[in-house]
Amino acid sequence: MNSIWLQNNQISLREVPIPTPPLGEALVRVRLAGICATDLELVKGYYPYNGILGHEFVGEIVDAPDAPPRVGQRVVGEINAVCGKCATCKRGNPTHCENRTVLGIANRNGAFAEYTTLPLENLIPVPDAVPDEMAVFTEPLAAALEIQEQVLIKPTDRVLLVGAGRLGQLIAYTLKLTGCDLRVVTRHASQRNLLEGKGVACIHPEELPVRKMDLVVEATGSPAGFELARKAVRPRGTVVLKSTYAGRLTLDVSAVVVDEITLIGSRCGPFAPALRLMEQGLVDPRLLINAHYPLSEGIAAFACAEQGGVFKVLLRP
Repeated sequence: MNSIWLQNNQISLREVPIPTPPLGEALVRVRLAGICATDLELVKGYYPYNGILGHEFVGEIVDAPDAPPRVGQRVVGEINAVCGKCATCKRGNPTHCENRTVLGIANRNGAFAEYTTLPLENLIPVPDAVPDEMAVFTEPLAAALEIQEQVLIKPTDRVLLVGAGRLGQLIAYTLKLTGCDLRVVTRHASQRNLLEGKGVACIHPEELPVRKMDLVVEATGSPAGFELARKAVRPRGTVVLKSTYAGRLTLDVSAVVVDEITLIGSRCGPFAPALRLMEQGLVDPRLLINAHYPLSEGIAAFACAEQGGVFKVLLRP
């Protein structure tokens, strides 16, 4: 089967065997997959991964030796495959499993291929009302919703989102549903146009409300974004970090201590609420799609995704 392979920070098209699902897993034919910022950062060396890239996908179960009735289901997949036995799993934190593999990111081949495998428990059926071009956004939309799993956001809260790119747009859509006083720092007209079309207030970086915001979400994918977030949060406020990027962040820890700032790292999130929002029409991420490419043109698809102003590039095997 065709695949997009990462090796030593270089991507290439590679022919590989169709995988055989191990015990407890299913073989999934990929219908549609999306390139995200994490994929681009992996190419830059964010994490030492070699293998098939891709973790945002919608597909169809074609082989499930341990659950034949599930063959034919249209599904999306939670990306962390966990052991269920380690201390972290037993504490109820499976996404931090000590032995986890992560689809297309850590020790598990991903979804930029004709087929992939995942544990049956990771594969979530997609409602009929959610088309493939929406379902492919389930993983990043779930990541956006994780913020609300970690922080109680009230309508009276002053909330700032720094970063309005691929993930930032989805974060803005979900934060707006809380009724909070939301503003988004944007740098590009394409970002502002999408958000303002959804009734989201946008500001330029020079309009930053210094030390005013109750909650600041940083989703720029750059250290400069954290600097803006740190300036905007009030004393005893909260900063949620959603960015993953190659390189290191310089942090003035003393200032964080003096202002008693709460820093929260935020990663994967709940799939069921994400699917429900799309099924109910409360979030429609399809306006973020810029281009479709066949898997055979994966190199060109990555080049497109790297361009400024591009939100989502989709791959179809």
